[in-house]
Amino acid sequence: MPALLQRLRQRLTARDHGLLVLRRAGRTAIVMPGTFALCDQVIGNPEMALFAAFGSFAMLMLVGFGGPMRQRMQAQASLAVVSSLFVCLGTLASRAAWLACLAMAVLGFGVLLAGAVSSVLAGASTSLLLSFILPVSLPGTASDVPDRLAGWGLAAVVGLFAIRLLWPEPAADPLRGKAVGACRALAARLRSEDEASSPDHQQIVRNAHRALDELQRQFLTTPYRPTGLSASDRAVVRLVDELNWARRVIVHSLPIPDDSPNLAARRARIAAANVLGHGADLLAAPRTSPDALHTASAELRAALFALERDAADVLPPLSGRGPGNGTGASTVSTDETDQTDETNEPADRQVTEVIDALEPSFRAHELAFVVGAIGDNIDAAARAERRTWLQRLLGRQATGLPGTLSAAQERVSAHVDPHSVWLHNSVRGAVGLALAVLVANLTDVQHAFWVVVGALSVLRSNALSTGQNALRAVLGTLAGFAIGALLLLPIGSDTTPLWFLLPVTILVAGVAPAVISFAAGQAAFTLELVILFNILQPTGWRVGLVRIEDVAIGCGVSLVVGLLFWPRGAGAALNTALSQAYTASSRYLAAAVEFGMRRPGSRPASTAVEAKRQAVRAASAARRMDDAFRQYLTERGAKTTPLAEFAMLIGGVIGLRLAADTVLDLWERDGDQAFGEGSAARPTQLPHAQLRHTLLRRTWQVTDWYDDFARSLDGERPVPHSPDQDADADRALVRALREDLRDKHGIASATAVRVIWTGDHLSALRRNQPTLVQPVLATGLAHGERAPD
Repeated sequence: MPALLQRLRQRLTARDHGLLVLRRAGRTAIVMPGTFALCDQVIGNPEMALFAAFGSFAMLMLVGFGGPMRQRMQAQASLAVVSSLFVCLGTLASRAAWLACLAMAVLGFGVLLAGAVSSVLAGASTSLLLSFILPVSLPGTASDVPDRLAGWGLAAVVGLFAIRLLWPEPAADPLRGKAVGACRALAARLRSEDEASSPDHQQIVRNAHRALDELQRQFLTTPYRPTGLSASDRAVVRLVDELNWARRVIVHSLPIPDDSPNLAARRARIAAANVLGHGADLLAAPRTSPDALHTASAELRAALFALERDAADVLPPLSGRGPGNGTGASTVSTDETDQTDETNEPADRQVTEVIDALEPSFRAHELAFVVGAIGDNIDAAARAERRTWLQRLLGRQATGLPGTLSAAQERVSAHVDPHSVWLHNSVRGAVGLALAVLVANLTDVQHAFWVVVGALSVLRSNALSTGQNALRAVLGTLAGFAIGALLLLPIGSDTTPLWFLLPVTILVAGVAPAVISFAAGQAAFTLELVILFNILQPTGWRVGLVRIEDVAIGCGVSLVVGLLFWPRGAGAALNTALSQAYTASSRYLAAAVEFGMRRPGSRPASTAVEAKRQAVRAASAARRMDDAFRQYLTERGAKTTPLAEFAMLIGGVIGLRLAADTVLDLWERDGDQAFGEGSAARPTQLPHAQLRHTLLRRTWQVTDWYDDFARSLDGERPVPHSPDQDADADRALVRALREDLRDKHGIASATAVRVIWTGDHLSALRRNQPTLVQPVLATGLAHGERAPD
């Protein structure tokens, strides 16, 4: 016996990290029998007792909010208010079968889709649905509302005290903690980058990689991505992608010697390290003063401007410059220029010198932009945390952050798309629950509630998982019925032993799904209901037999709905989501470059509007891709495709979007902003026609490849060949810069730096192409094949 208990303890700690499930089950085992006994034995109201029992189950067992205790209590109180409203609506809608079915469809769809808006709503969706399923499945009138509401309200109020007083969970945010560690590790790596040959540096590099890997692992294992209405949570999650991309930028950067003319690049790197370090401190303690981060961010912005100014100073002159007046009016034809340069080795050498001279500053600029975004996100998270309780209660965001309503609209609009997995699941769940309500009313079963709960418990994102869970649910219900029958035979009509058994079965029903299996949880839940209903109205083992019939009907409804609505689940939808994300991101990149190819002040409003519109579309597509990937992770069954391969494909989308963000930011700043004092001597010239054509042609080559790659992910065509790096493209770009590298006074222009840096971003995206082809071939997505479901 001690050995068995030891094994159970080991299994519990291995599968229930932090004993969160055990805490919820233990609280429910105490509160649920207590409220049930108060309403049934003291007050003498069976209907109130029934709603108090299921209210305790819904408020304590089916939901577990995270974060500080104050936030948990606020979320729990909000859940209590909304679920109480659902109890009233469900009771009023239960008077007619058609009304109950329609109301279940509308409310079910709304609750499930709202999970895309908020992680709080996503985690509480089952509890909210249960608060409507119970009253809508039990026919009642307006006169029944007070009793039902009193029972549910009692459970909600007692549940608030239980969460605060009975074995409360520690206020921990694992994702935030990992992000803090990753910021500090990257800061240490940047500070030691000039000592690449030292053993300490190698250890620092390993520590940084380990911290970023742990952050990514924590993010992938979070059941619901915390990107809801909480501005703080949204900002923290954005750090995951940005920190991983910052690592990639650092990996491709080279140490800068002390005698290098690119000292501004070194200063920018140190400034980036300071932002990461102070950002980590503020992220760990968001209620402290943000002055240190603000100062570091200002220094980083100053270093960013200095990078552009000093980069122009280190540009070597090019010989063979065609006649012109410094405004781009060249009389040398493109063909003649190319023919001269192709046979002129000194000219090619000078082109190489130009590219090499700007490489350190480009890498520093790329890093500074990403780290600047990281600092802004950390500052936004801290400002959201510093809001007062009243501001949180009213949903007001901190100054400079998007409002609650706009944030919700942004996330919902991203999922109003026929390919959205979240939309698929919302429609499937709403139809399944509504059909279960209709079938329960038409068949006149004894307990319609169990039919709907049976459908809710097994409905998953694909037909295979739904079928597997339906079988487990029926088998678990049979086992629970058999155990209940054996217990009730010797007990008979005596309810006293059942009161002692009720807390034990509640505890087991809460722990079993996580520690043992889904079927074991169904068995324990069946036994719990057998005991509960026999206390209310002793009928012996027959109540278990009725539950088997009702659950089987509900499982059948779920299986039919799963077969009719997107039966392949998230595995197939993930391909389409990846394809759309690549397409939207590549169009955003093209729009950003097109915006840059026009003079500041003379750009038509349409170019700016188009760039911003494509940015919004790319963000929405990326959000759908993330949700499809998370749904794929949570589907039951073995994953035959390595998740690292999918993560690499998702990283390619992140790289495209960040490159587009950087290019757009680079060209949005005019010459005066970038170069500060003396900017009149460093004009931002309008690129001449040859240069615009050269850079846009290069952009189209990159975006066309990504568009073809996106179509291959959706099975429309084979994976495109990854082209070799085209050295001639860099030469052609610098040749086209003859009229922009220097003005008539011999002073380098801002245009030259920005054009070359834009070309560097395109080159980086080309270098990333081979790393994307192999994952597609490995995952079986190529040439019409799909990821295994």
